[in-house]
Amino acid sequence: MSGKQIKLFLVDGTPGGIKTAEITNWTGHLIAGARSDLATLLRREELGRTGVYVLLGDDESSVGGIRCYIGEADVVANRLRIHAHSADKDFWEQVVVVTSKDANLTKAHARYLESKLIGLANAARRSEVTNGTAPPLPRLPEADASDMDEFLVQLQIVLPVLGVNLFRGRAAATAAPRAASAASSADSPVFKLRHTKRTATAQQIDGEFIVFAESTVAPSIRANERYSESTSKSYAGYRAVHDKLVADGSIVENGDGRLTRDTVFRSPSQAGAIVTGRSCNGRTEWITDDGVSFGAWENRGVE
Repeated sequence: MSGKQIKLFLVDGTPGGIKTAEITNWTGHLIAGARSDLATLLRREELGRTGVYVLLGDDESSVGGIRCYIGEADVVANRLRIHAHSADKDFWEQVVVVTSKDANLTKAHARYLESKLIGLANAARRSEVTNGTAPPLPRLPEADASDMDEFLVQLQIVLPVLGVNLFRGRAAATAAPRAASAASSADSPVFKLRHTKRTATAQQIDGEFIVFAESTVAPSIRANERYSESTSKSYAGYRAVHDKLVADGSIVENGDGRLTRDTVFRSPSQAGAIVTGRSCNGRTEWITDDGVSFGAWENRGVE
């Protein structure tokens, strides 16, 4: 994939305030802000357009720690006014609104994007999606559907720049067309970690370390009274991650544990700890079939 120039504008000059984002030569436009800034957001011209929006709030029970709601509206401002007073949408603290600079998004286009985004968020399973299942895709002319799929590709590039990672995953990361040379340099080779009878397979894709579905992992993370205070804290963190993955069905226990989905971890070492059930140096223990460690791959070309 060629480089992208993303224009990020801090409306009031502060990183915590309202911000806009767009990609050069793309018709899409994003505006994000806190719920406390809603009154100001509602006065913005962009929110008078047709578009889709994502409501975001904390959710300690989800793996990604985020709860979200994805919607669409002919006039986004009107829908957000309703959500501001809805008891069932009381969780949200941030909102991201997606519209078009040329005002060419129709109601059908917005419904198409909404359905696709809900499907991606449910597949990625990095948040608690309060929509549940995705609504059926509306019928669009073939050319319009193609345009919206390309719109979605660009949207998946700019959303993480605003800190919205709900839709990132192996499928999402490979959705955009790439030149072979770009793909080979951006993503890592496939690494494996073998521990007793367990084998896990992983790859760094788009800057994130992803352990693939069907990898076998530790059925639990046990404490040990002989651990030092710092080691005990590390293991408590591993147990918290493992418990969340079990609770949401990402790990099923059958003798050993098994991942039911591609799962993003904070680092190769965190991923290794979930696989082995102990502290793990992921830079040395994740190894390709050719014997190259993750750390050696990371340092490739560094003299």
